[in-house]
Amino acid sequence: MQKPCGLVKSYHLVKPVSVSLVAGRTMSHQKQLPKMPVPPLKQTCELYLSVLETILKADELNHTKKLVEEFMKAGGVGERLQQGLERKAHNTENWLTDDYLKYECLNLRKPVVICLNFGVLCTTKDTRDKQGEIRTAAEFIARILDINTMVDNQTLPVDYMRGKPLCMKQYEQVFSSCRIPGPKTDSLLFFAKSSNPPKHITAVHNGQFFALDVYNSHGTPLTVEQLCVQLERIYSSSKKINTEPVGILTTLQRDLWSKSYNSLMQDENNRESMSAIQSSIFTVCLDGPMPPVSDEMSYRRSGLLQALHGGGSQLYSGNRWFDKGLQVIIGEDGTLGINCGHAAADGSVLMEICDYAVANINRKTPPVMHVHADPLPMPRKLQFNITPEIKQDIEEAKQHIDRMIQSLVLKASLFDHFGKNTIKGHRMSPNAFVQMAIQLAYYRVYKKCCSMMEPASMRVFRLGRIAMIPSNSIASVAFVKAFDDPKKQNLEKVELLEKALEEHRKRTEMVMRGQAIGVHFLGLLSQALEAQIPMPDIFTDTSFSKAFDFYEMTTSQLTTKTQCLTCACIDQPGVHDVNYSIMDNHIDVRVSFLDALDTCKGKDPTPLSQALEDALLDMMDLLEKTPRVKR
Repeated sequence: MQKPCGLVKSYHLVKPVSVSLVAGRTMSHQKQLPKMPVPPLKQTCELYLSVLETILKADELNHTKKLVEEFMKAGGVGERLQQGLERKAHNTENWLTDDYLKYECLNLRKPVVICLNFGVLCTTKDTRDKQGEIRTAAEFIARILDINTMVDNQTLPVDYMRGKPLCMKQYEQVFSSCRIPGPKTDSLLFFAKSSNPPKHITAVHNGQFFALDVYNSHGTPLTVEQLCVQLERIYSSSKKINTEPVGILTTLQRDLWSKSYNSLMQDENNRESMSAIQSSIFTVCLDGPMPPVSDEMSYRRSGLLQALHGGGSQLYSGNRWFDKGLQVIIGEDGTLGINCGHAAADGSVLMEICDYAVANINRKTPPVMHVHADPLPMPRKLQFNITPEIKQDIEEAKQHIDRMIQSLVLKASLFDHFGKNTIKGHRMSPNAFVQMAIQLAYYRVYKKCCSMMEPASMRVFRLGRIAMIPSNSIASVAFVKAFDDPKKQNLEKVELLEKALEEHRKRTEMVMRGQAIGVHFLGLLSQALEAQIPMPDIFTDTSFSKAFDFYEMTTSQLTTKTQCLTCACIDQPGVHDVNYSIMDNHIDVRVSFLDALDTCKGKDPTPLSQALEDALLDMMDLLEKTPRVKR
């Protein structure tokens, strides 16, 4: 069954809130975490209509109001679905998690590359020769393994947000996990808690996969020096591209990949090789050089795209296994990044892993004293037997990923005029300020307002994932439309901005308390599907799609301590995504657009990117030149 609606937008990252690590056993707070509440039905329906007021015409809104009234009638279908959802919440750890994974991740038939996975450009190290490249790779791998070891030993400090402990379950799901394609829905496999948990990673170089044991027989991780030896062996064993890039099959649409997967599984060697990849702690992608770039912004864009999709069939899209929960990307030029499967974990968890790896990559570790040094076994090359049918599937996958990549346009820019500190100096929320600037920029470019939402972490609840904050409101629309109106006084514009920011704050707090309208509707809709009753009109109305499918704009921010850059994916054509990081004195911005169906010509990211810079400057100029008011 297809997903019912785009209620949560699985590809997004998370609402930025300062997260700190506090000492304690990893899962020690898990049982004390509260369950996610079920919001009141009346509250959700009222907020739903307020969101629609900003994007619907009067006749559409009146029609939808009637549907909402019918849905909310005493003893009606809405009340019955609400009661069913409340029973489910009482009997499960989290009433949302299974439906979230099912409808927003596993049921989707679109490719995971670009559409569902996201990439992170962590950093780059200056590497002058092959030995430098190998050592950089070994250091980065070692730091990622630190996290895995802490997860295994239950010594990873608990994440806290606003003084509250967060659910740590996703750390267990990142490592040793893999998505498995199916004809109608996919599944997730988690190997870390099996009776024989994996002790190997997989490395892929020139499209050839190797199983590499990363723990010694006495249980300690390989040292950086030992990893260097093993990586040198892998490089030496795969200097030439002499095999078909099986990994590129993971870029296909899921139903097509499922057919190829089943064909591959008919062969015993293929089954063993895929089992080694799927169960591995993570996959390390050892890439060659990327095409040369002229400046820093071009490098950022190139590195982000390398992390997101690998650059195409002629570069490194076949040097991947996109179904893995975690892929570590290591470029010949010292580029370090990751590619993440969102089904296993959200962006906040992956960013903590990235920040740790980058912050500790140059850390000097004391020598490990062993009673005896075990000889390092040769990394095992994984063999695949490719039939003519599979070879044809590989060729189709190459063409498919190249078309997708040609349809994706990314604009990376650095706004260095001001950042978090200046915005806070005006006693305003930096994130809400940027959200209003995005809405103003969109309105200036396209002469209309659109439905726009941003993700928030639900990890304060047991097994929590993400939910969406509706950013556009009656207050934000009033501000946007007034900003360039010469008849409006500056003081009035500032007051309208303050009202918009206050409304955004209220909505953010509501979602953070588990009161998100999108996930609530997803739960109600799922109840209707499970009960096999006729779908209520409120869910089939076109207004419902306009409210939650975000056909024109998606946004996300992820905080980083180490200047990592994220590249969120876009799950459908015709959508702008604005992904940003607000630092103390600058703002990193990535605006991307997908034109995969060749139907949105002329709608590239550059005008919106420039309009966002202008909007930020104009809004700050307004604050600076307007006489101080009580804010």
